[in-house]
Amino acid sequence: MHLLYLDESGSVTDPNEQYFVLAGVSVFEREAHWIEQELNKIAARFVPADPYAVELHGSPMRAGREGWKKYGLQNRLQAIKDALQVGVADRPRKHVRLFGAVIKKASIVGSDPVEHAFEQMTNRFDLFLKRLHHKHGDSQRGIILFDKSSTERRIQTLAREFKYNGHSWGRTKNYAEVPVFLDSKASRLIQLADLVAFALYRFHEHNDNSFYDVIKHCFDSEGLAEHGLYVRT
Repeated sequence: MHLLYLDESGSVTDPNEQYFVLAGVSVFEREAHWIEQELNKIAARFVPADPYAVELHGSPMRAGREGWKKYGLQNRLQAIKDALQVGVADRPRKHVRLFGAVIKKASIVGSDPVEHAFEQMTNRFDLFLKRLHHKHGDSQRGIILFDKSSTERRIQTLAREFKYNGHSWGRTKNYAEVPVFLDSKASRLIQLADLVAFALYRFHEHNDNSFYDVIKHCFDSEGLAEHGLYVRT
């Protein structure tokens, strides 16, 4: 089974922010444990005695919020880059690949950025699973895992609608279950999804490519065609 961990970055309602991002990392089930171990090593730089006390969360790490200010800025920034490197860039492409939807809110006035982004992610991950089956004989199901948020009920409703009534490109067919919502503090992979979404947000909202450059070649692709990244500007 392939697990797609998703998180969001940017605010739907803040008029000072141009972009909303929904993005994350698809992980083959057996790879998740090893990624967690690598991320724990990075967390242990800050609290060696209890790495699980540290949540790798992009915006607070960069800004020095939620207890991060006591650690040096360069150490915090390097930890974000290293987490993206060991959690994504260094992993085998057949086991780990990225998906992301970047929505410029002004480009879809009158529409819901969350729904628009989730529709893109649902369809693209579904097509990835379909491609594995038809082109590579690898019949895997998938499941989407989200950070717990105020959008939980909306996402669950959308997922059911896409499965039974269809979305803009048809119905989803390769999901084992409706999306599952986890506490990010308990899941390193949700934290990694947050870092992916934050990297995309910083790149588009602030023209900061320092994190994006680590992962820009890791989005789902087949040959020369990149399928995993959707940008609506």
